[in-house]
Amino acid sequence: MEAMKTASFALSALAGALALAAGAVEVDGIAARVGTETILKSDVAMEMQRLRAPASSYDEVRAGMIDRKLILRAASEAKMSMQDWIVENRIRDIVDRAFGGDRNKLMESLAKQKVSYPEWHARMREDMIIQAMRWNVVDKNATASPAAMREEFNAHPEKYSTPPKVTVSVILLKPEDADRRDEVSAAIATNSFADVARRYSADSHAAEGGVWKDVTPADVFKKEICDEIAKMPKGTISHWIELDGWSFLLRKDAETPGRARTFAEAYADVEENVRQAVALKAYRDWIERLRAETYIKVY
Repeated sequence: MEAMKTASFALSALAGALALAAGAVEVDGIAARVGTETILKSDVAMEMQRLRAPASSYDEVRAGMIDRKLILRAASEAKMSMQDWIVENRIRDIVDRAFGGDRNKLMESLAKQKVSYPEWHARMREDMIIQAMRWNVVDKNATASPAAMREEFNAHPEKYSTPPKVTVSVILLKPEDADRRDEVSAAIATNSFADVARRYSADSHAAEGGVWKDVTPADVFKKEICDEIAKMPKGTISHWIELDGWSFLLRKDAETPGRARTFAEAYADVEENVRQAVALKAYRDWIERLRAETYIKVY
């Protein structure tokens, strides 16, 4: 009987090992070949994890990794490199801005992501090389012609209009204070909205009486709040709105309608949008040329 148990255990262990091996083959199978280089499925999985990308974006992430290898290959052929002191300056800037100048905090962050410093350093160098290549080949040559700018402005006037702005007052109750809605509503009947907001509201503007002055609703509020504001006449108070357990009460204090800007007023925005469109097309054309010149196989 003991021998049978041992044999059964051995068979189970073998089956488990085979399953793990099969999984490893699946994970570490080839995702793509770019020239003489290989992208593994595990490489794509790690990149998706780094980007926090959904499973549905596998093909998109893999395509981005192929483009990355193409650009690095082009950089190598062009003998472009990135000197150590330039990379170190960039890393120092990141440490100063993101980690308060404490390199140990950077190390702690990398450890949580299970990324070694040499791996991250190499990635940083590659990123800088790719940025330099794109600047040299694409961005520095992308300009917005007057004709293209005028065409863009005439074709999309809505993009260059100032959005409507509103001034609204908000009272926000925490989920645990939802049962105080009636108390707040009664208080508004005999007190100013601002005083009630200062007393009850958990909103970030409560100290100012709950006032959000001259804001574009979509920039600061969720869609449900924006929809309610849009249909409210000026001077009215909304019904209670519940979102994720939080209770909102709104008063629309003022509204400034949007207006169309002139070409001169919108010039800088039009120029930048056209320049970005030109750069994007040039980038895509460049990548297509690199793809045409390189053996690529996607699995």
